[in-house]
Amino acid sequence: MAISSASGRPRALITGASSGIGTEFAKRLAREGHDLILVARRRDRLEGLAEQLRRDSGAQADVMCADLTDPEALAKVEARVTGDDALALLVNNAGFGSYKPFASIDPSGIDDLIDIHVRAVTRLTRAALPGMIRRGAGGIINISSVYALSGTLPPNPLPHRATYAGTKAFMLAFTQALAGELSGTGVKVQVCLPGRIKTEFHTSQGIDITALPPMMSADDFVTASLAGLMENELVCVPALADAAMFDRVGEAQVAVLRATHLQPVLAERYRPPTREG
Repeated sequence: MAISSASGRPRALITGASSGIGTEFAKRLAREGHDLILVARRRDRLEGLAEQLRRDSGAQADVMCADLTDPEALAKVEARVTGDDALALLVNNAGFGSYKPFASIDPSGIDDLIDIHVRAVTRLTRAALPGMIRRGAGGIINISSVYALSGTLPPNPLPHRATYAGTKAFMLAFTQALAGELSGTGVKVQVCLPGRIKTEFHTSQGIDITALPPMMSADDFVTASLAGLMENELVCVPALADAAMFDRVGEAQVAVLRATHLQPVLAERYRPPTREG
């Protein structure tokens, strides 16, 4: 079934659209024929972007100013997603970092990280899926991070990131599991694992980007994500030259899972030593 708005164009909703990766997604999708729903906290930036998209691409661009850590604001975006029969693509991009030792991070900061990267992603995905499944078409892109894979690495040279990395790991497992449920529905899902992208993300954390290695452009990142989605690439790691490397990570995880299911007995190393004599 074709998915289009009154303008005849498919529609995409992008969270975190006011800067960086979200803005690049909006520009690219508008050029490729989508109407947009732009979601972020900064109304002035959203309005400026919407006007640019209308002028440059002829796209219909609606603005929703919403802080997705606020349950009422999230509910309004959910309602918009649920009621949109032209929604062809949801990009869950909103996010921020909070690089502090876990024992000293403010509890409210923990809540905000979970609200943005877990609750909002899950709720908006849930809102979008019934309509997409009913129409037999649609796509959802969840922007995670390579830090989803970083749990075993110490905080030097990487930053302190326990909660941030944990929420990004949720996005990875959530999308992978969801893909299995959506097999045969016509709906595509993708989780993208960017490394360092040249956006405001780092400077907003007070990080001196001049001291960092070269970073990928947001434009190249969006190119990788959309190309991967077209090719049904479930996990997109834009800077990874050998895609089979990530496949091997998955194979190792499945091997551990199968081993525990096939032999559900206590491993020998956990058994108390037996007394002799």
